Amino acid sequence: MVVVHFTGMRGCADALARLCDPAAEVSAHYLIDSGGTVLRLVPEALRAWHAGAGAWGAVGDVNSRSIGIELVNPGDVPFAAPQMAALEGVLAGILARWSVPPERVIGHACMAPERKVDPGPRFDWRRLARAGLSVWPEGAGAADPAGFAADARRFGYPRAAPDAVLAAFRARFRPRATGPVSEADAGIMAALARRWPVDLR
Repeated sequence: MVVVHFTGMRGCADALARLCDPAAEVSAHYLIDSGGTVLRLVPEALRAWHAGAGAWGAVGDVNSRSIGIELVNPGDVPFAAPQMAALEGVLAGILARWSVPPERVIGHACMAPERKVDPGPRFDWRRLARAGLSVWPEGAGAADPAGFAADARRFGYPRAAPDAVLAAFRARFRPRATGPVSEADAGIMAALARRWPVDLR
């Protein structure tokens, strides 16, 4: 599994200092600055403290089962083109080396929707999906909103407050949507759950 984050900081130097500070108890395998420079901080085969409490499907200890990528971004601006290009290169290598399927590339908010919002609504998930590095539910129709929560679990979202799961889902797949769960939300989630269901055992 791969978890994509934003640093919540504007500069690479501050982010690097925090990720390398033992007192902060946070780390990641990669840090990518806005100009596209890739810093390898933790070997991929080792555990990094990037995910924290949360889950994806049946995976509870996400730190031990994932590679973390931090993108230098404060969270309220678009991700720079050189940074996205560098991310695509890093992801392509990880997925090939570890046989990670595209549906196992998630955001921090996906596995911890009650605690985290990154990489946020400015992140271009559709671009990654077009490159085969993530997933996108093309052509999803409408569905009954009553099925949204069950389909969210089948796709991988953890048990969490419904509003938090909806917010995490929308930040990734419908960043301009507002209000309660709609038929459009439910249709997209149903399409995701049908095509990319997780093992919940």
